[in-house]
Amino acid sequence: MTTASLTTIDPYADRSRIPSSRFLYGLNPLAKLFAPLPVIALLIFVRDAATPAAFLALAYVLLLVGVSFTRLLAAVLVALPAAAVVIGLGFALWTDASLVDETAVAWRIGGWTMYAGALEIGFATGLRISAIVGLTLIAGLSTTGPDLVRSTVQQLRVPYRIGYTALAAFRFVPRFRHELDVIRQAHRVRGSHGGRGPFAAIGRWFGYVVPLMAGAIRHAERVALAMDARAFGAHPDRTERHLVSWRVRDTVFVAGFLVVSTAILVPLFPWGLA
Repeated sequence: MTTASLTTIDPYADRSRIPSSRFLYGLNPLAKLFAPLPVIALLIFVRDAATPAAFLALAYVLLLVGVSFTRLLAAVLVALPAAAVVIGLGFALWTDASLVDETAVAWRIGGWTMYAGALEIGFATGLRISAIVGLTLIAGLSTTGPDLVRSTVQQLRVPYRIGYTALAAFRFVPRFRHELDVIRQAHRVRGSHGGRGPFAAIGRWFGYVVPLMAGAIRHAERVALAMDARAFGAHPDRTERHLVSWRVRDTVFVAGFLVVSTAILVPLFPWGLA
């Protein structure tokens, strides 16, 4: 097999509109997945607010620089701090007041008192959850499902029978979305399940279920026949049409992320053992 044939372009991957400056799209999915993984594990045990805030800021920088600015990214950037505030207030209300009654009083309503210690615990927890979600979005917003499956097969040696079955399952999602749109349009043309309100909406969704399941079964049969026709599972290995390589820049990204993470963790040292 020649070098040119090894770099075959995936016909399903639409990368023509992605600018080359958004570097996260060009990295191996495993690099983006494994680089933040140690930090995510450590953040579970962190109890201060400064450390998750620093990693949330790091995730923001990587997403703003490495991912195309879309409505989804804008919504994520707004939702993460908002979620941290909401979760923080929730955990602050949930905190046992007897454990923090030695801290300052934040506010008092009648006989109920909110202590500063409860707010500190709540917002630290909210920031920790937001930071973990932000770090996972580094891979989540810049990786396609098929590329992730291919990289697990090619680099992690996951059996291709499992990997490509998962890949076929990923293909079902846009197919179902298209079929659901077609079913909705057909129902709208026929005037079935009209009306407004929650009960009409529930009735419409029940009307979608049967044709959607029938279409899913038909599509699954076609996929199974196509996989059988290509001798899927007949041999221990298969040649790859689209390669997701591990390159030097992937190693540099993982090493750089770990170095920056260490530079954040060492001065903050959020476990209180110093």
